[in-house]
Amino acid sequence: MTQRNTELRAVRRALLSVSDKTGVLDFARALQNFNIELISTGGTAQLLRAAGLAVREVSELTNFPEMMDGRIKTLHPLIHGALLALRDNAAHVETMRAHGIEPIDMVVVNLYPFEQTIARETVTLAEAIEQIDIGGPAMIRSAAKNFRDVTVVVSPQSYDELIAEMKRNAGALSLATRQHLALQAFTRTAAYDQAVSSYLRSKGLYEDERQAIESVAGATAIDYSADNSRPAGLAESIQIDLTKETDLRYGENPHQFAALYATGTQDDNCGGVAHARVLSGKEMSYNNYVDADAAWNLVLDFDEMACAIIKHTNPAGAAIARSTEAAYRCALATDPVSAFGGIVAFNRAIDMATAKAVTEIFTEVIIAPGYEREALEILRARKNLRILEVGDREFDEFEKLVGNYELKQISGGFLLQTRDTRRLKPTDLKTVTRRAPTQEETNALLFAWTVCKHTKSNAIVYAREGQTVGVGAGQMSRVDSVKIGAMRAQLPMENSVLASDAFFPFRDGIDEAARHGITAVIQPGGSVRDEEVIAAADEHNLAMVFTGVRHFKH
Repeated sequence: MTQRNTELRAVRRALLSVSDKTGVLDFARALQNFNIELISTGGTAQLLRAAGLAVREVSELTNFPEMMDGRIKTLHPLIHGALLALRDNAAHVETMRAHGIEPIDMVVVNLYPFEQTIARETVTLAEAIEQIDIGGPAMIRSAAKNFRDVTVVVSPQSYDELIAEMKRNAGALSLATRQHLALQAFTRTAAYDQAVSSYLRSKGLYEDERQAIESVAGATAIDYSADNSRPAGLAESIQIDLTKETDLRYGENPHQFAALYATGTQDDNCGGVAHARVLSGKEMSYNNYVDADAAWNLVLDFDEMACAIIKHTNPAGAAIARSTEAAYRCALATDPVSAFGGIVAFNRAIDMATAKAVTEIFTEVIIAPGYEREALEILRARKNLRILEVGDREFDEFEKLVGNYELKQISGGFLLQTRDTRRLKPTDLKTVTRRAPTQEETNALLFAWTVCKHTKSNAIVYAREGQTVGVGAGQMSRVDSVKIGAMRAQLPMENSVLASDAFFPFRDGIDEAARHGITAVIQPGGSVRDEEVIAAADEHNLAMVFTGVRHFKH
């Protein structure tokens, strides 16, 4: 290590001003044990003084009172000069002497809880604005810019490590530590600014644009052509704050590096797989997370008790039922061979009977919002089974926190789109054949349509009411997906229904499906050969409904 990286700086004066007061009292006591002078503001000063610590108020140092309801406290040359002055610059030192500026060697600041404030449903714009910190970020940036001489601390998680290093170095900290903390500081202020920017955008023009695009997306007729008049509804620029949760063993393949990054923190009680708690089992892999996310998103699309079994992001089976065990067994029956080594997701807590059923075959990952104690004991007995518990925040609430969009990297840039959150109701269906579907067929069609939405295109799903029968996924030809879905079926196909994620370009898909005994079809419509396809359905006495909505999933 070079001399520069080991350069030590003693801390003689520290300024503490924190909203999150976790651990700050013990930290301040430890600092005072090194004979460090403490400077503080408002509530932090009161807390330290009440504990018997000697504290100098910022207003005493600046000879200027806090004002405007605390909006102005630390925005003063005696504070920022004390942070920004270079200690080895003779002109800076002379300026400090001339103006009575005493150097500050450490700044301990965490910011107003803006993110937590805007997460509340009832928060007003005025309340949110008052939680936009000004003085805190200014001090953080001043101290971080001058990391050669000043230590900046923005997280209580750093306290213990800093005190340990100071004990080793008689109250001093290394340049390497100051550099590391400065990076943390700038990362924090960038994330904070992003949160403010995103929130204010959501309250301004962007909200009107979002409503406009949702209005267009809600149209009953489908239009695959480009429409230059359609509002973009997306911001001119975006910033994404991601925090590394953990390194992964490797990426999709062993020669690729990978890590898990998350929006927000687990303390936010966010939903989403990135914030799921791993309760037991082997380390999660990159592919485990990708498949778990696909499974979780599928079951979240059902209000009923649902189970999905996923292999390589496609459903091997899915079902809804009155119990989680019944839903699992029905999903498994679709394709028990492909289910081996799969990812199983539930949208309800798991009981003991379900846990026993899941452990009857090898499963890589199980994910659910909760587990009964007995169920968890059964599952943990399988040492290699990864058990994930997802936060209990509703999906809509999770969307409010992380943004209702999806991001995909391409060479040279990124693609961003709104999430496919569209759900169908029976009233959205348009019967186009001579025969209308029965109520039972309608229920089966809507179920198949939901599963089809989460299947890679070209996607075909055979189903009966509440249970998949066969899945054809990711084929270059739609008729091949029809054939493969039937070929994969382990359940009787007679009287099942069929869902297609996009229109049938020819009648061959309908003719092929009819050979396997289906009775009804759900598809978007919109092909130039719709009349030909409808005629084929009529010839086979099938009921066919159009949705006007496509669900390509690439």
